[in-house]
Amino acid sequence: MDSKTISNGILKALAVIIGVTIGLWFIYKIQSVLVYIAIAGVISLLGRPIVKVLRDRFKFPNLVAVIITMILFFATILGIVSLFIPLVIEQGKNLSLLDINALQRNVESLYIEGINHFGLNSEEVQASFKDSTLMSKLNFSAIPEFLNSIISGLGSFGIGLFSVLFISFFFLKDSDMFGNSVITLFPKSKEARLRKSLSQIRNLLSRYFGGLLLQLIILFTIYSIVLLIFGIDNAIVIASLCALLNVIPYVGPIISAFLIVLLTMSSNLGEDFSTVILPKTIYVMIGFIIAQLVDNFFSQPFIFSQSVKSHPLEIFIVIVIAGLLSGVVGLIVAIPVYTAIKVVAKEFLSEYRIVKKLTRGL
Repeated sequence: MDSKTISNGILKALAVIIGVTIGLWFIYKIQSVLVYIAIAGVISLLGRPIVKVLRDRFKFPNLVAVIITMILFFATILGIVSLFIPLVIEQGKNLSLLDINALQRNVESLYIEGINHFGLNSEEVQASFKDSTLMSKLNFSAIPEFLNSIISGLGSFGIGLFSVLFISFFFLKDSDMFGNSVITLFPKSKEARLRKSLSQIRNLLSRYFGGLLLQLIILFTIYSIVLLIFGIDNAIVIASLCALLNVIPYVGPIISAFLIVLLTMSSNLGEDFSTVILPKTIYVMIGFIIAQLVDNFFSQPFIFSQSVKSHPLEIFIVIVIAGLLSGVVGLIVAIPVYTAIKVVAKEFLSEYRIVKKLTRGL
């Protein structure tokens, strides 16, 4: 091997490294656009069955069916936003989010009342609480700062919403546009197999996101009924937040449990702890546990078995690995990405035994 060959190899390696670096930098810079495309892809998968029904059963032209579907999505988003804004503002007042001192006093009051109720009220406990630096370590000012960041981000939210709806419209109108773009990146000899894989991925993910939407509706309904029965203020917004958090596998329900307890207590601040706050919180938690049992033994098995066709243990391992690699984002996208990988593997790597084992239900 002469020096010219070695130098050419080094130059090629440097070119690859520079190219990869530029590519990663470019992806980092346009990450918001990639997020818009991903969300638009999910919306198009959810809207695809509606478009098919309007087009095939009611004989609407494809363009009209897409427009009606997009109007339904826009009306739904607008309704959710118009519902959330006043409720979030009212819940913020209940939590005294705009008054840091009041929020700290409310937390201290709940702490002291809890000690009194469970018979732990003593001068030592009270003194240790007052002298401790627990409250000083909690950054209560981060809460209104977070709210301010949300308000300041409404402008970018509007731009993002328009972008997502615009992209979703063309994904629904030209359903093969994305697939055709992907296929052009590969040799023509693999076109038929790629089309088959993309079609199956689209069908499976459409069923998965539809099932996921049904799962959230079931949880929202149970949460709302429980909270309304026990007269919790802003039951709809609390139920909505807790149901949406369930999108994050395993971690979401834990956060939801903490959130529903906190918001239930905050909705009854000023009431007697022993006769009002504690019993209502216990009853609400019982309802929350019932909702989780329904979700774990009915909703999730139905979604996994009927849509992505994967064993629960298989899904658990994939979600844990994705969470370790990519955090919360990994937890959310783990199942759709894994489903796509399985479909592609079945089409192109079916000669391997492990692939046959994992994809036999597809």
